[in-house]
Amino acid sequence: MFAKRVKLTNFRNYESADIEFSSGVNLIYGPNGQGKTNLVEALNFFAALDSHRVAGHTPLIKQGKSTAIISLELAHENRDLLLEYEINADSSNRARLNKSEVAKPKDILGYLNSVIFAPEDLDIVKRDPSNRRAFVDQLIVQFNPRMHGVYADYDRVLKQRNTLLKSARATGTKGDGLSTLDAWDQALIKNGTEIIAARVAIAEKLSPALVTNYQNIAKSNNEPRMFIRSSVVESSKLDQDDLETQDALDTTNKEQISSLFRQKLSLLRNKELERGITLVGPHRDDLQLNLGSLPAKGYASHGESWSYALSLKLASLEILKSESKLGDPILILDDVFAELDKDRREKLSDLVQQNDQVLITAAVIEDVPNNLLANKFEVESGKVTHV
Repeated sequence: MFAKRVKLTNFRNYESADIEFSSGVNLIYGPNGQGKTNLVEALNFFAALDSHRVAGHTPLIKQGKSTAIISLELAHENRDLLLEYEINADSSNRARLNKSEVAKPKDILGYLNSVIFAPEDLDIVKRDPSNRRAFVDQLIVQFNPRMHGVYADYDRVLKQRNTLLKSARATGTKGDGLSTLDAWDQALIKNGTEIIAARVAIAEKLSPALVTNYQNIAKSNNEPRMFIRSSVVESSKLDQDDLETQDALDTTNKEQISSLFRQKLSLLRNKELERGITLVGPHRDDLQLNLGSLPAKGYASHGESWSYALSLKLASLEILKSESKLGDPILILDDVFAELDKDRREKLSDLVQQNDQVLITAAVIEDVPNNLLANKFEVESGKVTHV
């Protein structure tokens, strides 16, 4: 599978663009701030129907416009596929598959797998849990497009439940007056359990490939480890001497997770009413990343953090390859080579050439190894020229 053609209308800084890519390596270069990342963001959007850079879709619309349209033509074996997505500022978004409108935009999920690695992915290792949750959740949607709806349902339920908690705090509602909250608890547990189980499963899939890729890139004696730290686990029931795995969840059994979730909600009900916010659920969880026995966040050096983030993305590529019916995922390297030393550049260069299609962006073409200077595109002020 590879992306043959991308067309943009009023997307980010592009008023109009029409680019034809080839299989193999495609290099997109030009000064910073011209639209290179915007271009690969548009392509990657179809993997999870979300931007890898911002929350929500409105920022993707060109300033002063009310609608943006992204069109992606894919080649898979002996057939072509056309995906189109219309982002509307003032109405519902729409999507088309082979020029026919689908019932729901999420119905075009599952036709593209991609893995994007960019400098901001260092945040997965070094910054807040929200960055790690976003990483793992977007990967989950690629494996199981149905989960896109589960995440949307969970967010809706969470918002409504928080509104009820704030209202109960303000009015002092107790006892039978909380029956509505009980109903939302059940919806929170149902959708949250699915998300938590999916996160534990994807962490288990990623772990072996993470170790292999990290050792190939970093040549370190410290082995990376990952697991889900979940708010549904009662800390007091764990070994307090084992801080390394505090709040770790290692089961994908939905009945067990649901039971833990229900117990923890009951335990924290009074605290939630006092604070007016939901304190339990996947929105409070984290993907714990360790190097040896220590958390990578705060302990890993800059070079180790880079190697860890890159290894996570290469591990994602590996497991998608192994289970996808679509062929190799499209690999996108957004301004990555400028951040790597010579040794890591060479190793990454060798790895990417094994993929069906690779898109590379660079501000300085000399940062890219010579063996990756194949199909070149120059970007300047939202205009793309095939060189």
